[in-house]
Amino acid sequence: MGLTRALRALGHEARVLAPCDGPPPASFVTPLGQSIPTAANGSVAPIAPDPSCALRTIRALRDETFDVIHLHEPLVPGPTLTALLVTDVATVGTFHRAGESTAYAALRPAVRWAARKLQVRCAVSEDARATAMAALGGDYEVLFNGIEIERFAKADLWPTQGPTIFFVGRHEPRKGLTVLLEAMACLPPEVRLWVAGDGPQTHQLKAKFAHDSRIEWLGRVDDDEKAARLRGADVFCAPSLGGESFGIVLLEAMAAQTAIVASDLPGYRVVARDGVEALLVEPGDPRSLAVSITLVLADALLSDALVRGGEMRAAEFSMDLLARRYLDVYARLQGA
Repeated sequence: MGLTRALRALGHEARVLAPCDGPPPASFVTPLGQSIPTAANGSVAPIAPDPSCALRTIRALRDETFDVIHLHEPLVPGPTLTALLVTDVATVGTFHRAGESTAYAALRPAVRWAARKLQVRCAVSEDARATAMAALGGDYEVLFNGIEIERFAKADLWPTQGPTIFFVGRHEPRKGLTVLLEAMACLPPEVRLWVAGDGPQTHQLKAKFAHDSRIEWLGRVDDDEKAARLRGADVFCAPSLGGESFGIVLLEAMAAQTAIVASDLPGYRVVARDGVEALLVEPGDPRSLAVSITLVLADALLSDALVRGGEMRAAEFSMDLLARRYLDVYARLQGA
């Protein structure tokens, strides 16, 4: 959605074709049906592999006169794989996944054959490129994810009641929410925690930590509230345990001018350097997490330095810059 907005702002006609659970969120979205939550990479991915979605995809491709089709995760069953198999328009595929893939391994000959239909292959990080190369072969251009800077930099400040930490993400083991909740026991009594999102662990974790009135369970929040809470919080915490190919949410917090404490993971180190844009800690260690959060909350000079470093780093990943880089890719395909 963000890339499409940036491309349209640059004067290009761009549309999003995708499953849509509810009304289309923008006039440039063509809904292809509803998605089905599917377990993938330790998480749940909303995909749409049903025949009706495939038929809508084929119809949309037929009705539009696209010059380039850009497929995100092009081999996922559903609209992207359908488009890859049926179109004769130039295609760009961007790979996001990092880590081993059971599906890639089990279907190696088929997915390698399908991947050869892509004219250009991109990956959002070195980890994502390594995953795709190991499974599919081929060459990949690394084009990091982008963020819409102003969406976060100019968001309203959500009011707080004392030093506040913000967590947003799916409540599942790999996101490390349990580690953060355990770390709260080591934090001063005035520190509060906003927990956004939901997932398979929500009920269990709410029951386990019900005694801690400092924790506010927000449920799912929309994009505007997410940006406002990022701006309002004193610390954004990303305690993931693994499986992160790119720290897009860290960049959003940087753009929102909020100090970050996060796990020291390859996907997060792509965007954040320890002590420069964030404090990075050993994954799965509540005590170390609490120490770093306490340090950021207590040391205004450190917090300000992380915020300044984060703002400069986020600017390097602006959606406008990413859109221009993809336009170069599209132009090469068109022979311009």
